[in-house]
Amino acid sequence: MIDVKKIIFEELKKISENITDTYPDDWKKFPCIQFLEEENIPQEITDDTERMSYIRYKVDIWDKVSTTAAALQVNAVFAGLGLNRSSSVDVPEQSYLKHKMMRFEGVVDHDTLIVYQK
Repeated sequence: MIDVKKIIFEELKKISENITDTYPDDWKKFPCIQFLEEENIPQEITDDTERMSYIRYKVDIWDKVSTTAAALQVNAVFAGLGLNRSSSVDVPEQSYLKHKMMRFEGVVDHDTLIVYQK
């Protein structure tokens, strides 16, 4: 298993002060960005050691007016880390907020942190 959450968190902090890996509790600072690790499973094992892992992250963005600018920045962060966007959808909200959900994925080499695509 590989842990790249800290790397992602540090990059996302450059977009907004309101970044969390839990459900947001601050609804005054926008954009509000939540990121969660959805998958982290072995992709390649040699000599009984996991060498590569498939990872997928889910990102939710909320904003008062539009999620577009933040979504473009989030996409740039994950693309810069080598992770592909596999989904990006607007989510209907009953509140006054705009909500976009995105997913990013790739296969990470544990030794080099190079990201490959399936």
